[in-house]
Amino acid sequence: MRARSTAPTVAASERRIHPAGREKSNLPTTPLSVKNYPVKFSVVTPSFRNSRWLKLCIASVADQQGVEFEHIVQDSCSDDGTQDWLPHDRRVRAFIEKDPGMYDAINRGYRRAQGDIFAYLNCDEQYLPGALRAVGDYFAAHPETEVALAGTIVVDGRGQYMCHRHSLAPHPQHVWFRFSVLTSSVFLRRSVIRQRGLFFDTRWRDLGDFHWFVALMKNKVPMGVCDTFTSAFADTGENMNLKPNAIREMIETTAMAPRWVRALKPAWVVHHRLRRLAAGHFSLPPTAYSLYTFASPERRVTFKVPKPTAIWRNRLGLAERLAKK
Repeated sequence: MRARSTAPTVAASERRIHPAGREKSNLPTTPLSVKNYPVKFSVVTPSFRNSRWLKLCIASVADQQGVEFEHIVQDSCSDDGTQDWLPHDRRVRAFIEKDPGMYDAINRGYRRAQGDIFAYLNCDEQYLPGALRAVGDYFAAHPETEVALAGTIVVDGRGQYMCHRHSLAPHPQHVWFRFSVLTSSVFLRRSVIRQRGLFFDTRWRDLGDFHWFVALMKNKVPMGVCDTFTSAFADTGENMNLKPNAIREMIETTAMAPRWVRALKPAWVVHHRLRRLAAGHFSLPPTAYSLYTFASPERRVTFKVPKPTAIWRNRLGLAERLAKK
């Protein structure tokens, strides 16, 4: 476990001063698309030794149009060159300080967040064009919803297409075996953190997302599905959920499910697939997406997808395979 620092460094990008001495906002000035609902987004990115990916992530947030936002980067004193440029990047509020893990970093970012809608985006994830605007419109149309679940496009390390992953509202039995949400496309109202106090449980280093959703369900937090794709997740083969500690936490978490739920696992898996089928997840028209790549870090590259799929082929049966190791 990494040591906690008692002297955080606030990057120079925290403030931006005009020559005349007035403070200039880092936020876009494009008029809000959401009528009578001037929301501000706070996006938090936890970072540790991911300099190249972080640059792409920041670019994908910085070019969002039609909404007001702030991008908070919580970097755990990376020694891979991140500190050479991050403190000077005026597009973000950068905080460089040691933390015990990713979820603690996100919690710190949420405590600093000033927006109405919170989200977190990992270094190897990006927002698609128009993502925040679409989510803002969704929240305006659904004032009762506190957590919005959107869709994600899964790509490889070069940005090449792998699959689409829609979100489904978590089912209390399915969730133990099929977690149908990618957190890069999860958005929550400020009230979830500030009023309900539902921060991430930092005892979990890799499955904190799952346990956070269990807490949402236990507290009956209203969730809804935003029927749009808002992010891209890079399946690099080195993602945290493939590492030994994640496997250990996966086994420990599955054992926490009620015995009768575990006994009926085959039925829950089938029911989950039927829910996806009914929701139209396997009937996708040709589409395209654009994101930043290592080969094109300054400009988005458009990828056409003539035959989209909802099947994440290299993750089929992954949980079961990992649990047997």
